[in-house]
Amino acid sequence: MVTKSSPYAKRMARVRKALAARGNLRARLSVFRSSKNIYAQVIDDAKGVTIAAASSLEKDFRAANKKGTDKAAAAAIGKLVAERALKAGIKDVVFDRGGYLYHGRVKALADAAREGGLNF
Repeated sequence: MVTKSSPYAKRMARVRKALAARGNLRARLSVFRSSKNIYAQVIDDAKGVTIAAASSLEKDFRAANKKGTDKAAAAAIGKLVAERALKAGIKDVVFDRGGYLYHGRVKALADAAREGGLNF
């Protein structure tokens, strides 16, 4: 259970506050990491809609990869969400790592999304 005083909750609030201070000029690339999977979505906060999304639970991804718990899976999801965002016409985003440290799977996803063509 996440409490208000947990380090994760404090980091998440700090990151969201910094993103809100920048304004809603660009779409937001949001990352959620669980112990078994990783999810990414590009969100337009002004309209309140998800523009593009990818996760390690998709059938196409599952057929190619065995698990979603490693850096290689995160990189594949990063490339996939970047491809879908570019197809939707989004090139510039802000990276919302949530409360996660910019390390490991989160960093691998971000680097792959940059290689895929997203600017942040």
